[in-house]
Amino acid sequence: MFEIVAVVAIVLAIAAAIVLILAATKPNTFSVQRATSVKASPEIIFPLINDFHQWGTWSPYETRDPAMKRSYSGAASGKGAVYGWDGNRNVGSGRMEILETSAPAKVVIKLDFFKPFEGHNTAEFTILPQGDATDVTWVMHGPAPFISRLMQVFMNIDRMIGKDFEAGLANLKRLTES
Repeated sequence: MFEIVAVVAIVLAIAAAIVLILAATKPNTFSVQRATSVKASPEIIFPLINDFHQWGTWSPYETRDPAMKRSYSGAASGKGAVYGWDGNRNVGSGRMEILETSAPAKVVIKLDFFKPFEGHNTAEFTILPQGDATDVTWVMHGPAPFISRLMQVFMNIDRMIGKDFEAGLANLKRLTES
């Protein structure tokens, strides 16, 4: 019996060591990016991103908790606009602040998550005309602390966040092309 317990303990220790080694090999930063082409002008798309009050019309995160508490402060839109949220476990809590805006081409947002995991990232939207359409790119990047890299051993952050970005961009496309 002791031999079986010892073998199980050794196997578990080796598995834990492998997971820790795999986590240590992950990059200490991450980036998720998605893009779409929209048949609308940048001047139509830009205000929907540059004004947090408009995010309810297209952001995939806005519908995950109907009882989510939202707060707005700072500027009404553009640089200095602040949006805070506090919701269920699906949305957690956090804060966004627009750091830079260049109408109608770019919005840079400081994105702070407090729950369920703390994280401090940057989100960027670029809106570039391409003929009769506009290319819209949504990027989030930031540091990947060890706990994040440990989670990445078991889940694909790009695929997990990327599907939300794809949904949000599809919502922007649907909203602005109609």
